[in-house]
Amino acid sequence: MALTAVYRGVVNNFVALAAVAAAAAALWRPDELVGWLRGLPPVHAAMAVVVALGVARLRRRARDVYLVEYGCFRPKPCYRAPFSTCLEHAHLMPYLVDEESVSFAIRLLERSGLGDETCVPEAYHYMPPDRSMEASREETELVIFSAIDDVFAKSAVRPADIDVLIVNCSIFTPTPVFADMVVNRYKLRSDVQNVNLSGMGCSAGLVSVGLAKNLLQVAPLGTNVLIVSTEILSSQYYVGTERAMLLPNCLFRMGAAAMILSNSPEQARFRLGRVVRTVTAARDTDYRCVFQEEDDKGNTGIRLSKDLATTAGHALKSNIAAFGPLVLPASEQLMVAFSFLKRKLLSGRTKVRLYRPDFRTAFEHFCIHAGGRGVIDEVQHGLGLSDDDVEASRMTLHRFGNTSSSSVLYELAYIEAKGKMKKGDRVWMISFGAGFDCNSVAWECVKPAADADGPWTDCIHRYPVDLPDVGKNV
Repeated sequence: MALTAVYRGVVNNFVALAAVAAAAAALWRPDELVGWLRGLPPVHAAMAVVVALGVARLRRRARDVYLVEYGCFRPKPCYRAPFSTCLEHAHLMPYLVDEESVSFAIRLLERSGLGDETCVPEAYHYMPPDRSMEASREETELVIFSAIDDVFAKSAVRPADIDVLIVNCSIFTPTPVFADMVVNRYKLRSDVQNVNLSGMGCSAGLVSVGLAKNLLQVAPLGTNVLIVSTEILSSQYYVGTERAMLLPNCLFRMGAAAMILSNSPEQARFRLGRVVRTVTAARDTDYRCVFQEEDDKGNTGIRLSKDLATTAGHALKSNIAAFGPLVLPASEQLMVAFSFLKRKLLSGRTKVRLYRPDFRTAFEHFCIHAGGRGVIDEVQHGLGLSDDDVEASRMTLHRFGNTSSSSVLYELAYIEAKGKMKKGDRVWMISFGAGFDCNSVAWECVKPAADADGPWTDCIHRYPVDLPDVGKNV
């Protein structure tokens, strides 16, 4: 351990050590340094000045982006859907779901990692479920407006200060769209730029962050972006018997999150780091991994492939290949390079495993999309993370279920509610979505939360909870 610490300290601070050595040499023999500088050809000196000025200009051109505040929808107990209720409702709809499908759904729930406090919209509590446009609009207004009210209540930013609005929801896309709904409710300015993203699944929240970053880096100082992420369930309840299409009924739960991003550091809570998006839709299996279609009886639903967790793992590997070099310290990158070189040199003679970088040297916290127990397991295994590292993801899945693109904000809220976030801590958010997409976003904490107010307020004292070992995970 001591040798590892020394190695990382030397390699990660090599540039600083070299600069100190050069400065010491210059101070020790300043006449030699002056002589060397005078000996440079004028053309070389001029080129060096131009390059230095160009690098400085590029670094100054892109503004830093900050997370000012975020808020999450907190469902009331009346929306709870415990296992007993799910079982009872399933048996009350025999003409929609057969007994074999009911048994499958119950086994799925038992293995899913969801607890008895997860919530579904009011429309799901009717027999049969209310799949009307009106029910979907009511759910939309409930979850979205609650999340936005929360973020405005916790920040000094007012609706009139919002310059850009980005709203994402994958399946339900009414006319007017969600963005117009928000503009109408909060009476945003007539010149507000608004974007409505749909069909991107659980990855859309971090895709929205990437879009906001691109806009804020070239926008005037003090520009504010409001991002709202949700998934509306009311109109999407699947009433058929296809097992792969029953999965969303069992895993998805109501939720929404809102965040305010700005290019001004004033009152900022987090500074946005690297954002990397990987799209694997060129592969047919990945493209159809999360697919909306009709079954053989004409019932519309979302078909989730049995290879979803494996597909997520492959997408994560591609994403890491691009994200890792941007965030890992030099010591870890050097170890990867050495192992790759060793494999090349010993090719055909012996099998050499590539070194798996330790991302805990780059991040203190991990927010992995709570898409299901199997997805979290796949990412934990792939990154070599401990149970403590994925605690926020598992507990979010247990308490709130799969809330789609908003889940990573519930996880960030969990970390803060447990008092684990400190100034300077780095956070890695990972999300997956239809397409197939994998997104990575890095944050650095500027100012921890003053209190634990948020979606975990009434239950954080009960977490973490022990989850049963169920064998093969969902």
